[in-house]
Amino acid sequence: MNYHKKTLYDVDVKGKKVLLRCDFNVPQDKSTGAITDDKRIRAALPTLRYLLEQDAAVIACSHLGKPKGTVKPELSLRPVAERLSELLGQPVIFAADCVGADATEKAAALRPGEVLLLENLRFDPREEKNDPEFARALAALAGADGLYVSDAFGTVHRAHASTAGVAAYLPAVSGLLIQKELEIMGGALNDPARPFVAILGGAKVSDKIGVINNLLDKADAILIGGGMAYTFLKAKGYGMGTSLLEADRVDYAREMLEKAAEKGVKLLLPVDTAVHTAFENTDAFLTVAADAIPDGYMGLDIGPKTEAMFADTIRSAGTVVWNGPMGVFEFSAFAHGTNAVAEALAASGAVTIVGGGDSAAAVEQLGYAERMTHISTGGGASLEFLEGRELPGVACLLDAEEN
Repeated sequence: MNYHKKTLYDVDVKGKKVLLRCDFNVPQDKSTGAITDDKRIRAALPTLRYLLEQDAAVIACSHLGKPKGTVKPELSLRPVAERLSELLGQPVIFAADCVGADATEKAAALRPGEVLLLENLRFDPREEKNDPEFARALAALAGADGLYVSDAFGTVHRAHASTAGVAAYLPAVSGLLIQKELEIMGGALNDPARPFVAILGGAKVSDKIGVINNLLDKADAILIGGGMAYTFLKAKGYGMGTSLLEADRVDYAREMLEKAAEKGVKLLLPVDTAVHTAFENTDAFLTVAADAIPDGYMGLDIGPKTEAMFADTIRSAGTVVWNGPMGVFEFSAFAHGTNAVAEALAASGAVTIVGGGDSAAAVEQLGYAERMTHISTGGGASLEFLEGRELPGVACLLDAEEN
């Protein structure tokens, strides 16, 4: 996949109308609708401010939640418009629809230096279907000489009207957020500082099959924790008690172990594990060798010897990519392994890339975010990036000229 795409710095945006795809899919309080974390809104500010400094008229758009093509007032972007207005220090005009009469009228009247936010794109069923007429109507809001700027990395793995379809009707370039993702994650995969270490966790091997396959051709070491580790340990012939594992993926795990050995890639599995008889938060757990899980017990986190082994590998790395927790991170008793990996990354001198989701949450909660090179803004998108798959919302952007 070509990661070299034109950015808003490569085109003239002065005085133009710009359709800007943001990721304003923010968490809200269910009872009041108040935004509980505005990180994604803040992440859009550098691109927005640059466009406004260039006297562009910005038509921002996003989805929020999963309304499934119907209007759900509790998923309105109006609270986002209010918060964005506070952060920008200027009014943000809000359209009560995304391609209807209100949006069309307000987009037509938009002046340079002004911001309009459209209502939730997914209120219209045509958005997720990548309907060409809906994409054309969105693009038309920016006018004949308008531009499309994509800055919602969390949605570029989806071929929706606002992420891919509009590029058929407007010149399409990346915003600053996507530019950073492509430069840092693309660089890590294509030309990493070595040794290149990948840390993979989470519950299921099946979620990471493509990632493991791709990284076996690129990484020097792959560290495996989380629920998926028990499928790999089972592939080595160990008894796993009642641990979560995917019986239909054991043969695949065995193949991956063989493939890693053939390629000279260190594929490190836990050597010890925290176990308990039930899936619950408790301090009454045991720590046992990974090949000695007692009957009736399930593995819920990596153990201290594994933490030390993983930290030692991270210490010598040039580039580290981490995706997925090492244990049942939502239980404090079994968050220790995930915390230890976060701590090792923070202390590392390597290029450190955290691939969204629970790993990003762990790093944020522990206060290590500032010490990471990059925390990806897209969970599913960063996973597909690591798989080497083509991302529709990136493929549709104009290619940068090669030097």
